[in-house]
Amino acid sequence: MKVPLADLHTQYLSIKPEIDHALQGVVESSQFILGKAVADFEASFARAHEAKHCIAVGSGTDALHLALWAGGVKPGDRVVTSPFTFIATVEAILLLGGIPVFADIAEDTYTIDPERLQRVLSRESAKAVIPVHLYGQAARAREIYELASRQHAVVVEDACQAHLARCQGDYVGHFGNAACFSFYPGKNLGAFGEAGAVITNDDGLAQKVRMLRDHGQSAKYCHDFWGHNYRMDGLQGAVLGVKLNHLRQWTLRRQAIAARYCSALQGCGDIVLPATDDEAEHVYHLFVIRTKQRDAIQKYLADRGIATGIAYPIPLHLQPALKFLGYNKGDFPVSELVAKECLSLPIYAEMSEEMVDYVISCMRGFFNGD
Repeated sequence: MKVPLADLHTQYLSIKPEIDHALQGVVESSQFILGKAVADFEASFARAHEAKHCIAVGSGTDALHLALWAGGVKPGDRVVTSPFTFIATVEAILLLGGIPVFADIAEDTYTIDPERLQRVLSRESAKAVIPVHLYGQAARAREIYELASRQHAVVVEDACQAHLARCQGDYVGHFGNAACFSFYPGKNLGAFGEAGAVITNDDGLAQKVRMLRDHGQSAKYCHDFWGHNYRMDGLQGAVLGVKLNHLRQWTLRRQAIAARYCSALQGCGDIVLPATDDEAEHVYHLFVIRTKQRDAIQKYLADRGIATGIAYPIPLHLQPALKFLGYNKGDFPVSELVAKECLSLPIYAEMSEEMVDYVISCMRGFFNGD
């Protein structure tokens, strides 16, 4: 049996008439940049997260850059974030001339450890903090916001993997000044290309982000300040508007698969299963286990037609591109440990029960020596 890590084609076929109709509507209207489809999606996505504003942009990286830009990050400002995330989190800081500073993660949730963050903030004057809601698990955002607020630091939540995730009863996006989302095709809510969004409850920040994404325009050809072109195109807005209607059901299916994995693989070999924060709702963008036999298991599963992934094999402080920051091996031991042991198993709403059973069977087979 073949089990891909994700199956976007099957997802498309399940909603094909809706998608095709929405795309045809954009073509017929010729509103290819922003337009009604994007505006409708912005309203729906904000409503889904109980936020006042959603600003649709070209990618998750765009969203992070814009939120920090609108939040006032300038050259030389120090911005604290996790070393265990995709490099886009740090690129957004560097694009503004900021200086990334890392705080290590908690070993259970893989998100920033508030105690380690507190130690960093005690010796750093930070302009901003970026908690990363990783794999669909919300960071301990309220604690992080309280720590950041003592320094009057801006908090930009990296929610690029956490659509509809909750923490302490609230959706992500309600703990900081803004939250940023990616709609990369493989995300829980994925576009047919690159797309992203910023959500916020701050009217002034929302207005600044809207203008920055459109060359600083307050009206056509009236530029109050210089910005950039980070607009979402109409076709992506149409696709996302359709998919958003299915997102809650897809999320429930991901959570059901995760529950089956956790039940069936509990006590299997040396596997460390995903921990769920008692005060958070995990939406399982990825189902990530840890094992000291990661490479052997990955090959064993691949030989049996099961695709897996590793997110992320090299923490940011050890990336060649960020060597200039001056960090060394051993500086963030938890991130380094998780990077060596993490493995993503297939999880997506379209997985059949037979596929889930097969993955479980093969995982058990590895540890039983089959």
